[in-house]
Amino acid sequence: MKTLYLFTYLFFLQIGFLFGQSQISGIITDEKGIPLPGVNIFIRGSFDGASSDIEGKYVFETTLEGEQTLVFQFLGFKGKELSINCNQQKIQVESIHLIEAITEMNAVTISAGAMDASDESKAVILKPIDIVTTPSAMGDVVGAFQTLPGTSTVGNDGRLFVRGGDASEVGIYVDGMRVGNAYGTTAANVPTRTRFNANLFKGTFFSTGGYSAEYGQALSSALALKTKDLAIRNQGDLSIMSVGGGYSHTLANEKHSITLSANYFDLQPYQNLIKQNFDWERSPHSWDLELAAQQKIKKNGLVKVLARTESGGMSLWRPEPGKEERGILTDINNSYSYVQTNYRQALKNNWTLFSGIALSHNKDEIGLDSLQIHRISNLTHIKSTATKDFSDRLSANTGIEVYLHGYKELLPNKNLSRKIDETEAYLFTEWDWYLNKDFIVRGGLRGGRSQLSDQYWLDPRISLAYKVSESGTISFASGKFHQLPVDNYRVIENSLQNSNSNHLILNYLYANNGITFRSELFYKSYDRLVTFEGYPQDPQQLTNGGYGNAKGFDLFYRDRKSIKNTDFWVTYSFVDSERKFDQYSNQVQPNFAPKHNFSIVAKHFITNLNSQFGASFSLNDGYTYANPNFPGEMNSKTESYQSLSLSWSYLPKPNLIIHLACSNVLGRENIFGYTYTQNPNEMGVFESLPSGQVAPRFLFLGIFLTISKDKTANNLNNL
Repeated sequence: MKTLYLFTYLFFLQIGFLFGQSQISGIITDEKGIPLPGVNIFIRGSFDGASSDIEGKYVFETTLEGEQTLVFQFLGFKGKELSINCNQQKIQVESIHLIEAITEMNAVTISAGAMDASDESKAVILKPIDIVTTPSAMGDVVGAFQTLPGTSTVGNDGRLFVRGGDASEVGIYVDGMRVGNAYGTTAANVPTRTRFNANLFKGTFFSTGGYSAEYGQALSSALALKTKDLAIRNQGDLSIMSVGGGYSHTLANEKHSITLSANYFDLQPYQNLIKQNFDWERSPHSWDLELAAQQKIKKNGLVKVLARTESGGMSLWRPEPGKEERGILTDINNSYSYVQTNYRQALKNNWTLFSGIALSHNKDEIGLDSLQIHRISNLTHIKSTATKDFSDRLSANTGIEVYLHGYKELLPNKNLSRKIDETEAYLFTEWDWYLNKDFIVRGGLRGGRSQLSDQYWLDPRISLAYKVSESGTISFASGKFHQLPVDNYRVIENSLQNSNSNHLILNYLYANNGITFRSELFYKSYDRLVTFEGYPQDPQQLTNGGYGNAKGFDLFYRDRKSIKNTDFWVTYSFVDSERKFDQYSNQVQPNFAPKHNFSIVAKHFITNLNSQFGASFSLNDGYTYANPNFPGEMNSKTESYQSLSLSWSYLPKPNLIIHLACSNVLGRENIFGYTYTQNPNEMGVFESLPSGQVAPRFLFLGIFLTISKDKTANNLNNL
């Protein structure tokens, strides 16, 4: 009987327990309504819960009562919470849509027109170590970028030419601040170099067009260089080279670091040993001093200071066609100073503030026989930006900047001078909106005003990207770009206004595990280019009467995986550029825009020899030029440009590097154009002289020694 009572008691207790439960069920999908299996669903503070099945459905029971919080969690998606009332009944939860979380690792990035090397989780193209080990670059930043798509190799210039545009149409920035006179002053047909050492930088952003609204006053491209943050150790770096030498010393701790550098270069001893094609009176020579300092401020703030001063010169004789004399003596002396400081602070609520100021000063003293010309250029750039991440899907970058610059030309022997002073002001804003991790839209607007030309303008820009596969992305970019004429034109005609360009770019990027493939179509239109309308009768008559276009495509392939210890990339660019500009009365192909450009760079490291061997080969189909012996403008073309460069880097000790490089090792005689007499000879022929290379080849030897407590530290650690 007691057993029967106990059984009856347990039976009714179980019935009461069952009737005291709440049953919770529902379905979970993503934003597109696709069911999500494996989502973790539970009541906060309890063990009651379940996982969704293949159809996104779930069901579980709980004995909890009253108001409860139902939690939904799934890897890669934002969590979600829902309040429910457990009333001992079946609870059918409304359909839940989880939103995919967007992170730096899984988010699509815009690659149209852009090549960003500062973020290794994305499409890394060139890092500082790539720059210094590219044989043809000889350590020059721009020299390395000339092996990338969209650029043209102009062997007698050395500056960066992008997609049919002149080198003056490329803006160069350091830590977001514009650099005035970024290239060293040189004579015609003597290639120049950028002023800054690649060791300064931690990353680079190179745009072939369609670039951010943060940058302006450049019709073709923006090259943004980012300096390093805090140095990692105390060390000294000694360099002994075939063209000079230098020493750099770094002091560092956890809160601040400072690096002081001094260099001296003189090509006189080298050129006395190696045959030259030019008649040098005084070979190129220069010295420079540089300071780079970083200081942590509070928790997430960093102040940087970069200062540089340098001086140099050269003197050479220029032969004239049809004459036996030595020619015209060209003498150049240059002094240059650049200083900038910037402050970046990360604040609460996902705000980041940036402020900076940069000053550039350049003075050229040029002698052409008895004619003396002095040019003085000053640029001050002041900039502030505020960046806000409203969520993982929406962010904005807004800023203001002011340019103050002056330019002056003097003929001291004739007591003549002319100058301009200019104030430019800009506002810009740019918004990134992730519709999902596979689709991003970026819209920007940049407005500007020039005090000298009394002109306002507005540049809308838009770009978007869609991830078509795990490794493949399609991007599109479009926008309007303005640029004021160069100062030596505006000093002649103050009323000159902006030239403008419209960009259309379609890009495909594949990047996966050491392999990068990039293809891009582009179209650029030009309007209001500067022309000499009165040329040759009145070469001082400048107007904005020019126009033109450039169209074509790029291909780029880089592979660091297929061949062990080998990194190589191949580039091909087709550029069809025509423009009415300068002294031309019709649209012509500029001499700085070859149609076909090809380059290949390969580097192979041999572990047993502690050595890296490098090779680079560049080719284009030749440069257009005007031959007055035939009718028409830009009516002739040189033979193709070809140059093979080799390098060898050897580490006999961890802190010692020996680097040997040779450009144009085959000694090909590359011609860039011809100089003609102003009048024909007695046969009715305009005589000419070719414009060629400074020397058949250039040989560089450098020994780099690092002195520090860490005996394994070397210059490569800086890159």
